[in-house]
Amino acid sequence: MAKAHFHKMQRVYVKPVGTWALVEQVIPHWVKDVAEPLKVTYECGLGRQFQAHELVSEQVMHEEEHAEPGDDLLLEHWRIGRRSTKWRTAMGHHSGDNLGTFPVILTDEADTGGWRVNPVDFDRDPQRVEHQARMIVQTPGLLQIARRVAEIAAENPDSLPEDLLPVAKQCASILRYVYQLNDAPDTVAAE
Repeated sequence: MAKAHFHKMQRVYVKPVGTWALVEQVIPHWVKDVAEPLKVTYECGLGRQFQAHELVSEQVMHEEEHAEPGDDLLLEHWRIGRRSTKWRTAMGHHSGDNLGTFPVILTDEADTGGWRVNPVDFDRDPQRVEHQARMIVQTPGLLQIARRVAEIAAENPDSLPEDLLPVAKQCASILRYVYQLNDAPDTVAAE
């Protein structure tokens, strides 16, 4: 069962959006004949409801050494889970090592939220879907590397080899697109 981690009018940092907001409404999701809500979401006036793992309180921000939002707060820790393909097992279909399962990308601590492939698409090309799942899981780490490359290029534009300038520019461009922020490090144009 879920408990509320934040309260109404509490100031929180919203990780997916990269901004501070106030919790406007605490929304419990109830199921008939269950004493406690199954989950609790939070309305922050940013266009959608957020789960607790997507928010950070001011107190936590002040307690951390790195009090400015950035690498660690925007970086997710994703992993691959497996879900059963009950219809394939029932029909006697098995595909190699997967033994009646397909990959899902788990993007929250509760193993419930994430990205899932349509099982029919998995049946069509299981190797491709497995490869895509591995790529998606590594994306947060690759974004962290891209941010570091862009920061190094912005801090030391003259000492960066010319071959790396286009790479650093592309890293900064990718970061601006992904985080929808204008604070991604810019590289100095030395063309």
